[in-house]
Amino acid sequence: MLNRRQYKSRSQQRRPSASLAYVSPAIKAWRNKTYMRKEENGKSPYPIVRFIRMINEGNSAWFNMKYVSLVLLVFQNCLLILTMRYTRNLPGDMYFSTTAVVVTEVVKMTTCLIILLVEHKFRLVELGRYLKQNIIDQPLDTLKVAVPAFIYMLQNNLLFVAVSNLSAATFQVSYQLKILTTALFSVLMLKRSLVWGQWFALLLLFIGVAIVQVQPTDPSKRAGEAIHTEQSPLLGLLAVIASCISSGFAGVYFEKILKGSQASLWLRNIQLGLLGAILGLGAMWLKDGSAIEEKGFFYGYTHYVWLVIGLQALGGLLVAVVVKYADNILKGFATSFSIILSTLASVYFFNFTLNLQFSIGASLVMFAIYLYGRANSTQSK
Repeated sequence: MLNRRQYKSRSQQRRPSASLAYVSPAIKAWRNKTYMRKEENGKSPYPIVRFIRMINEGNSAWFNMKYVSLVLLVFQNCLLILTMRYTRNLPGDMYFSTTAVVVTEVVKMTTCLIILLVEHKFRLVELGRYLKQNIIDQPLDTLKVAVPAFIYMLQNNLLFVAVSNLSAATFQVSYQLKILTTALFSVLMLKRSLVWGQWFALLLLFIGVAIVQVQPTDPSKRAGEAIHTEQSPLLGLLAVIASCISSGFAGVYFEKILKGSQASLWLRNIQLGLLGAILGLGAMWLKDGSAIEEKGFFYGYTHYVWLVIGLQALGGLLVAVVVKYADNILKGFATSFSIILSTLASVYFFNFTLNLQFSIGASLVMFAIYLYGRANSTQSK
């Protein structure tokens, strides 16, 4: 039998002090085996960790984040517009686009949280402390992101309106007006200067988009595709114009925030996603609140709708990476290459009918892309 003093002494030997961070040997072995393994030659043995580090570093001998992100953005834009158009042109039950915008922001925010968790070597407490210090403890810095968060939320809702009323190829060409608005906001807000060749390219871009939009009055001679829902081309055009203006301003403003602070790219996207989801819930309630109460939040969702949400969330992250390692105007022109892919895919999947007017307008936009890129390279030299 142990007396009270001996029992207390043995208990203290078995149980470490509360002030010490006690971790059982089994947990330590598991950590060492999985996440905390020593790196050989400075390289992590886990592909996801190496990939995230390459994104943060931006460049390596074989991996240039600037060009990789631009190429991915082109294909993401093309696939997003095609799938979005497909889901908004189907007969029958239609999902609420406002709920898709909210879910997109949540998916984007969750993805960034996972990336930060990997960067912190899966230490949840350390990650929580990092988020508290940079989001909750710095409310003014977080509120800086409220402006682009609101505008991006508005832009995403406008995109659904535009795609619902315009063919995929017509929307893709018209949406390139955001290059013009981005250039103007870059000159005004970032004090960038454009040479005459760049201004001429922007003028050609505007003319090309105008030619695509002003179609013949004879329906048989218009460029278009087979439709299954009621559409308003004028409403689609107005939505595109408003979306381009908001995209240009928000993109340049976000670029200014990213390049003017030491905050992580993923932290900024978490702030964007958090504020965007909150603002999106407000817009959803105002526009579709009663219908959602009746039919449900995920009413009309299919596999293709989830694909649209995933592509849109990926696009938001790609844009942020491009803004960090390139610039907004280059991002806009790289996105324009998706016009060719979207047009070809629209002909095959949506029976899109090309006419001479659309071909001339799209060609002018493509030439404007080449001309601007050439003027930009000459200016940089």
